[in-house]
Amino acid sequence: MSFSLLLTITLSALLVPPSLAQTSSIPSPSSAPLELDLLTKPKDYVITANTINPVQLTVPSLWWAQQNSEKKLLDNWIAYPASNKEPARVDLIVNQQIWSLLEYVERYDFVNRLGSAARNFGYNVRVFNYQKEPLATYTCNFSTSPALCSIQTNLKNKIGLQRSL
Repeated sequence: MSFSLLLTITLSALLVPPSLAQTSSIPSPSSAPLELDLLTKPKDYVITANTINPVQLTVPSLWWAQQNSEKKLLDNWIAYPASNKEPARVDLIVNQQIWSLLEYVERYDFVNRLGSAARNFGYNVRVFNYQKEPLATYTCNFSTSPALCSIQTNLKNKIGLQRSL
C-alpha cells in the first residue's frame, strides 16, 4: 500500500506543468489562531463536526471523511467561510496519539485526502492537535483552473525535535 501511495504522489507531482507552477503562486496558509472554544460554543458563521443542517447539505461536508478516517484520526473540525481578510478554511483537529504513530507518507495521504475533499468546497485546510500545535496545511490557489495546491507538514521525530518539510 505504501509503495502504491508513494507512486501516486510521485506521479501527481509530475502532472503539474513546471511553467504553470512557476507563474501561479500558492498563497501562504492562514496565520489565524486555532479557536478551540468554537467546538463547544459555536458561532453562526462556523461549521463543526457537530453542526447539522436539517434542510440541506452542510458545506463543507467532511462527515464521510471523518467516519472513514483510518484509526479515528480526525476528531473534529472548524470550518470558517471566506471573509474579506481570508479565504475559506477548515481547521482539522486530530488525535495526537494516533497522528504521532503515523509514518510521513500516511500523514501526507491523510492531509491530501481531507484537503481534496475540502478543496471541492473551496476551502483550504490546516491540521492541529488539541494543544493547538500546527501539524500540516493544504493550501490552494483557487483562481487557477484547476486549483493549484500545496501540502506542508511539520515533522517531529521520536526525540521531539521539529522540522518542516
